[in-house]
Amino acid sequence: MSQHVYPLNDGTEEKAFKLRTRPWAATFLLVGGLAALVLGLGISVSLGAKDIELYTVWQAIFNFNPYNTEHQIIQELRLPRVLGGAMVGASFAVAGALMQGMTRNPLADSGLFGLNAGAGFMLSLCFAFFPGLPYMYLIMYSFLGAALSAALVFGIGSLARGGLTPLRLVLAGAALSALLGALSEGISLYFRTGQDLAFWYAGGVAGTKWLQLKIMFPWVAVAILGAIVLSRSVTMLSLGDDIAAGLGQRTKLVKFACAVIVLILAGSAVSVVGAVGFVGLIIPHLTRYLVGVDYRWIIPCSAVLGSLLVVLADLAARMINPPQEIPIGALIALIGVPFFLYLARKERRSL
Repeated sequence: MSQHVYPLNDGTEEKAFKLRTRPWAATFLLVGGLAALVLGLGISVSLGAKDIELYTVWQAIFNFNPYNTEHQIIQELRLPRVLGGAMVGASFAVAGALMQGMTRNPLADSGLFGLNAGAGFMLSLCFAFFPGLPYMYLIMYSFLGAALSAALVFGIGSLARGGLTPLRLVLAGAALSALLGALSEGISLYFRTGQDLAFWYAGGVAGTKWLQLKIMFPWVAVAILGAIVLSRSVTMLSLGDDIAAGLGQRTKLVKFACAVIVLILAGSAVSVVGAVGFVGLIIPHLTRYLVGVDYRWIIPCSAVLGSLLVVLADLAARMINPPQEIPIGALIALIGVPFFLYLARKERRSL
């Protein structure tokens, strides 16, 4: 295991802070993960209700024939679906990594903190009062819902004696998620928009269109690049505000920037895939275990592993009981719930 050194602002090497990191493991993970992701994307496009050869997939991408039915299936249905899944997985994973780093909360996740429920609640309002709203506006309302939910969760968690703790934040997020979920269902029943909202509750990328990806991609790309730029500062924050301030970090400004990035990633992902949780909880922990504690490696590796997880989960959702599809949110929850219980038990012991 190698050591990485961050010198303090005064330039004295005696006060340099050492962080454990495994750059060789991170490099291997990035290269191997990207290769596995490309292979997973190809297999996911080729398999489905109608199996298509990988050579045909290659031809449909680089030599599209609009009169070929298989090419049309690939271009109009399967490619946007798998690419949307990859972007959503990267968004949730990077958002979770940022939240865990800046709050020093191992249970932090956009779903557990109520961001997904807040975005879904705003979408239910849009379906009820503004039917046919353009997708660009749906993304903006998702951002707003996620922001309001985050503010409420942190406000409720701060009211308890002793201030914020990881478990209190999760409990506040669970309570708010239950409330917003019930309100969303009530609105859908009253205004008869249950069919539109059912997709968001189930979680899935089956209905992803190229227009959604064109609107979503710039937001996600800029947000992930911003997370990478802030990764060194997030590493400092993960060690505590006092240490970060001693290393010259403007902690409040960094936290605000990270919060904006998390809202962009969570809001855009929920607007496409719906209520899929635990990706941002599982992937950052797995990444830290593999590459160490340096967020300059954690964030890009989390993006790759998050994309791979959602793409493979979507493939499994289509292949377990064809031609029926299982919501990918349910499949990921089969892993995420036991993992969350393990982390909660571990966190309780440390209190």
